[in-house]
Amino acid sequence: MINLSPSLKKRGEGRLQICMIETSKIIYSINIEDVQNVAEEEFARELSEKELEIIEDKLGDYIDWYSAIDIAIQNEILDHKQ
Repeated sequence: MINLSPSLKKRGEGRLQICMIETSKIIYSINIEDVQNVAEEEFARELSEKELEIIEDKLGDYIDWYSAIDIAIQNEILDHKQ
C-alpha cells in the first residue's frame, strides 16, 4: 500500500498546485554492508549472523532520529531561505 499525503506548493501568480507525496517512502537506510564496513574498519573483523541480528534489533536505539531530522531541516531548508 502506498500512503499519499497532499502537499500545496505555490506556482506563479498566486496559484497553488497540489502534489501528492508518498509518505511511506524510505529516505535513508543502513544495510548489512554498511554495518560490516564499520565492523571491519573499527574491529578488524566481520560480524557473525547472530551479531548482525543483535545490531539489526538495537541500532535504532542508538540513533537520535528526531534530532537528525530537525537539524537537517534547520541547516538545509530554513538556513537556506535567509
